[in-house]
Amino acid sequence: MSPNKAFLFLALLSFSPQLFFIVSSAAEDNGLVMNYYKEACPQAEEIIKEQVRLLYKRHKNTAFSWLRNIFHDCAVQSCDASLLLTSTRRSLSEQEHDRSFGLRNFRYIDTIKEAVERECPGVVSCSDILVLSAREGIVSLGGPYIPLKTGRRDGRKSRVDLLEAYLPDHNESISAVLDKFGAMGIDTPGVVALLGAHSVGRTHCTKLVHRLYPEVDPALNPEHIPHMLKKCPDSIPDPKAVQYVRNDRGTPMILDNNYYRNIL
Repeated sequence: MSPNKAFLFLALLSFSPQLFFIVSSAAEDNGLVMNYYKEACPQAEEIIKEQVRLLYKRHKNTAFSWLRNIFHDCAVQSCDASLLLTSTRRSLSEQEHDRSFGLRNFRYIDTIKEAVERECPGVVSCSDILVLSAREGIVSLGGPYIPLKTGRRDGRKSRVDLLEAYLPDHNESISAVLDKFGAMGIDTPGVVALLGAHSVGRTHCTKLVHRLYPEVDPALNPEHIPHMLKKCPDSIPDPKAVQYVRNDRGTPMILDNNYYRNIL
């Protein structure tokens, strides 16, 4: 195996289980099992797989959404689909918090849910749909297939008040990031592996301009600065304009090891 392929293999090998550590670490305690729906809805996982495939064919950025959804839902205490709850008079939804900026394509979760409901009404939880759609999204992006246990139950309470405690912000120090993941039981190599998810997707200009204006951060790679200034021409971007820079300009639609290469 060539050094490049070996590096890719090790990156994906570490990335795969770490990505789903917070998904499956409590599986035994919570009674999750493989093929939980084999009796009540044997086609559930196949339906979700097909819907993710169809959506990816029409809207390729949905795969990024599924990947980010699973992190935002599961990192905050549990995989309970609380991310999907909408705001009420008494409770703000997690989707409306600043930590959730850029999350999108929730309407397509409804598309997947409706397809499952047509086959098995009232059987498959939204939390399992979130997890399984993320698994299939990773496959769509060229990543590995990861067997997962199912049988999650949906929560009915927003966890918006906990987001800042669990989800790192874009401008936090690496020590703060390590502390937050450490509280979840994820060590430093695990954090490095999780960050490999940024080999796909994009960074919104609103999270980047503080390093471009009023002066360019000297720590930035000078070869990338002209591109970033072109993609983010405004010091105060319009959030509705959806201005962004790809995380990996080389292979932005492939879950590979270019994120690590770019850092090196």
